[in-house]
Amino acid sequence: MSEPGSTQNEQEMIVEIEDLSRHFVVRRSVGRLRREKRVVRAVDGISFTVGKGECVGYIGANGAGKSTTIKMLTGILVPTSGRVRVCGLEPVRQRRELARRIGVVFGQRSQLWWDLPLAESFRLLAAIHRLPAERAAARLERCVELLDIGPFLDTPVRQLSLGQRMRGEVTAALLHSPELLLLDEPTVGLDIVSKEALRAFLAAERAETGTTILLTTHDLPDIERLSDRVVVVDGGQVVHTGTLSGLAAEAGVDRVLTVELTAPAEPLGDVPGTRLLSVEAGGLRQHLAVTGSAAAAVAAVSARTELRDLTIAEPDIEDVVARLYRRAAAARSSTVD
Repeated sequence: MSEPGSTQNEQEMIVEIEDLSRHFVVRRSVGRLRREKRVVRAVDGISFTVGKGECVGYIGANGAGKSTTIKMLTGILVPTSGRVRVCGLEPVRQRRELARRIGVVFGQRSQLWWDLPLAESFRLLAAIHRLPAERAAARLERCVELLDIGPFLDTPVRQLSLGQRMRGEVTAALLHSPELLLLDEPTVGLDIVSKEALRAFLAAERAETGTTILLTTHDLPDIERLSDRVVVVDGGQVVHTGTLSGLAAEAGVDRVLTVELTAPAEPLGDVPGTRLLSVEAGGLRQHLAVTGSAAAAVAAVSARTELRDLTIAEPDIEDVVARLYRRAAAARSSTVD
């Protein structure tokens, strides 16, 4: 993992994507004798990088191009155009070598053997990756302990609950200590307890080993819990890249500062970097939208009147992303018009 204070440019890049596109030709019948051909731009010129040790959330609506991107990163799909390198390798041309250096979890697909006990799947995967017995045993022991999969190691995969199977899938992806872990909807269909257990494990694994993670999900708490920054795609194009707080600013959504005062005060309508939203209890409680630095806003308020308490509410990430999608859709619509 990079040292504190290092910039992304100084990091070793694990994922490098430049002007990457993947187009599909879809044919459909038009009448009885004619077929119509249409080009679908699933990924349409995206560019971003992921540095060593980072966790990047790759988010977007259904059909935005997330899974297509993951398939190109693993070499399953050949790009229509553009450049992609993963762990310094070309995914399609060096797919076999790349498979030894990455781990992949698809929420809707399994890499486990359906009719075998979970432990047998791990044994076979260790053999496929040619892991020394001691190393495989040590990795498995760590995952068994942190993911609590010991009680069902001898259970056939087909008899596992969804939560148990997903913990098995993550163990299988990490068994060979990959440099990069690609997670495509890893918590889909899980209950709250299973989701939190999986998030806690991934955070611990990354902190201990420095594993780089690219996470695609519709479950935005996954992003909030795990990711350093986000890349948002819509219509096959990147519409935002940066921190979650930057995402809120890009979408035009503010944090809300609520101050509880020791005595009633006049409305705080002229505090720099804020916008007054409402006043309650005769001026004892006031709500301000923070448009600049929260620390500066708090300091300005406390210099003017005595504070009894304060809270800062971050914007709901789902609302932020939904607003960003609407803006991107409106921009595309105006371009077409």
